[in-house]
Amino acid sequence: MDRSKIKILFHTIKYLKPIQIYYRIFYFVRNRFFKKSYGKKLPEAFSNLEWNDFILNFDTYSSNNSFTFLNVSKHFENQIDWNFDEHGKLWSFNLNYFDFLNQMNINVEEGLKLIKDYISKDEVLKDGKESYPISLRGINWVKFLAKHQISDKDIDQNLYNHYQILLFNPEYHLLGNHLLENGFAFLFGSYYFKDERFYKLAVKILKKELEEQVLNDGGHFELSPMYHQIMLFRVLDCIQLIKLNAWKNDDLLLFLEYTASNMQAWLKEVTFYNGSIPMVNDSSYGIAPTTAALLNYGRHLGLKVKEVKLSDSGYRMLKNDDFELFVDVGNVGASYQPAHVHSDTFNFVLYVNNTPFFVDTGVSTYEKNQLRQMERSTSSHNTVQIGDVDQTQVWGGFRVAERAKIIDFNEVKGRVEATHNGYKSLGVNHTRSFCLHKKNIVINDSFSKKVDNCKVAYFHFHPSITNVTIENSKVFIENKNLELLFKSENVSIEKGIYKFACGFNKTLDAIKLKVLFESSLETTIQL
Repeated sequence: MDRSKIKILFHTIKYLKPIQIYYRIFYFVRNRFFKKSYGKKLPEAFSNLEWNDFILNFDTYSSNNSFTFLNVSKHFENQIDWNFDEHGKLWSFNLNYFDFLNQMNINVEEGLKLIKDYISKDEVLKDGKESYPISLRGINWVKFLAKHQISDKDIDQNLYNHYQILLFNPEYHLLGNHLLENGFAFLFGSYYFKDERFYKLAVKILKKELEEQVLNDGGHFELSPMYHQIMLFRVLDCIQLIKLNAWKNDDLLLFLEYTASNMQAWLKEVTFYNGSIPMVNDSSYGIAPTTAALLNYGRHLGLKVKEVKLSDSGYRMLKNDDFELFVDVGNVGASYQPAHVHSDTFNFVLYVNNTPFFVDTGVSTYEKNQLRQMERSTSSHNTVQIGDVDQTQVWGGFRVAERAKIIDFNEVKGRVEATHNGYKSLGVNHTRSFCLHKKNIVINDSFSKKVDNCKVAYFHFHPSITNVTIENSKVFIENKNLELLFKSENVSIEKGIYKFACGFNKTLDAIKLKVLFESSLETTIQL
């Protein structure tokens, strides 16, 4: 291994928690040399749960063994191959989540048929027996069985066996949203089987992880609005589970209600007027419940929507009657679980008069390939790149080595300014300020010293913006009554095309600007 690879690996590993390193080694050794059987007899008796779906999952299954995940469809002619991986591991995981059990267009008989087919293939399952799919599938099976008051010993035994696998393989080597999903699953499993072991572990995981993972301003610490929506959905489901089924009488419900209220407040603050979220840090369309649906679920459960000021999540939303400006002025999060991090410090998303104008380019794949590397790179975001250096070293699909850090920060009403050191290898720091006025936005970029490397500010238009005209240092957007003015020494503007990710495996061509400049740049976006 050459020195550069060793350096990248070092700067990746140094952020891991000791518990992550310990469990990576422990699970590797145990699973390689000590095979464990995970069958255990069902509890003697347990009563059915009560469950009512408030938010249904997206339709991903149609009759005759046809599935659509991540905008890719597959029809199984004769029998379902639950290990099917030709569309990638994430597609395979989705097949094994069984979200389709709780979609709108499925009947009880079809659901039972799919579950029993899955059970018949238990001995050959691969991805389905990993802890993350077990967690999501466990929740979906419990919801489905409880909702339809189904009591089937074979199904219960298989579900209980898979919970034994999860019990001995919680994802402490990953932490983050993976371990949280384990905790949510244990809570559902504990209520379903009336299992004290599951409940004890659920409480331990949920209290510890939610206290750490939900920041002071209510944001989830992985800083992906989509994953925030998913985690909030799980918390709300747990609240409903406890309220519908009297089994335990402790402080877990109050803790979950307090957490959900804070998460709702953050989500409301970062959501645009039209209901959309910023598609930053591996957020994607058609995956999570909408903000409106989640806030409505919270009201149904008796939760109040608080007001919150964005702080330690590192995001800010500057708004007036015409502009909604979402900006990223925070550090990489979470430091020890940055799987969804992009090299996007000082990135911004802008809506004008309730419609998207400048956008995050999004993600169209989770496969470890060049496309994912590009979608995570600095040049794929509305920020400044110096030379060919990324602010943060993203690599390996889900890994991060050296990363940009915020070293100075100031804000007053309508204005935010920060400095990051992501270009320390070039010996220079980058400062960017955003200032919101009534009819314009002014963005200033400056640097701690002069460097010879080319500086490029990137601006990615939403695909609906199709008429963009460049005249010297001005850019006019026809039919939008809006123009951009760039001030700098020897500024030049290039128009190009990029692929806007409107979902996994789904892109549209859209226009981008590359603004090349020397020392500093003032960008004015004005009506």
